[in-house]
Amino acid sequence: MSRNNRRLLADGIARAIVYAMALLALVPLSLVLLYTVANGLPALTHLDFFIHVERPVGIPGAGVAHAIVGTAVMVGLASLMSIPVGIIGGVNLVEYGRARVASWIRLAADVLVGTPSIAIGLFVYALLVAPFKHFSGFAGSVALAVLMLPVVIRATEAAVALVPGGLREAGLALGLARWRVALQLVLPAAAPGVLTGAMLAVARAAGETAPLLFTGFGNRFFTTNPAQPMSALPLIVYHDALTPYPSLVEQAWGAALMLILLTLVVNLASRYALRRQIALAGKL
Repeated sequence: MSRNNRRLLADGIARAIVYAMALLALVPLSLVLLYTVANGLPALTHLDFFIHVERPVGIPGAGVAHAIVGTAVMVGLASLMSIPVGIIGGVNLVEYGRARVASWIRLAADVLVGTPSIAIGLFVYALLVAPFKHFSGFAGSVALAVLMLPVVIRATEAAVALVPGGLREAGLALGLARWRVALQLVLPAAAPGVLTGAMLAVARAAGETAPLLFTGFGNRFFTTNPAQPMSALPLIVYHDALTPYPSLVEQAWGAALMLILLTLVVNLASRYALRRQIALAGKL
């Protein structure tokens, strides 16, 4: 066998192994998705699931409207607290960050990304719940904001770093102040990547359960007041899945499927935004 044929054979074997490992990795993921869809889809086919709140076991027409609204309120407040700060922090790391200070901030963000969410929930519990002896949606949103912040910072930093230096030099050559160059030229050019990071942070926050157990706590009633305890879709999954009642278990599967669909939509949107960022960088 010639040398070229041996190389082709080795390449074919390596490709086959890679494809086999990829398919093997997809098997458990596919099983989880199929099982969740099969068990959660019946709940999503009923309108009551989206417009009603929890009801006593045995009474038909129960839903998770209070959890949907609670998730939207807490994640929305967390986004308002974390996304602007994270964007400013990421831009500062690239445009103004000194080597030593920037390295410490990056290390802190990386450590915070890997910190167990339950530890952050306990921290916010000690900070905002225990002193006031009151659970609230606001405390839950603070815990989610802490989880989102490092994701937004690192994603913004990566997106801003992709912007060509020529754009900055052109702005400075026109006499613009450096902060105006960063905010009016660099940040708009990096907007798709920044948006990607923000959406991924939102998707992560929407699926977190542990921080909300110590802060938002849950609520069986419909409320939009963040000063009161609030329910959320992950809390519905956690509480209802542990019950022996089939109707509540079905609600838990439906809430889990909603979270998966939300994550899918956010990831598809972030991929589209990232492709636009890369295409724009290539044109520049």
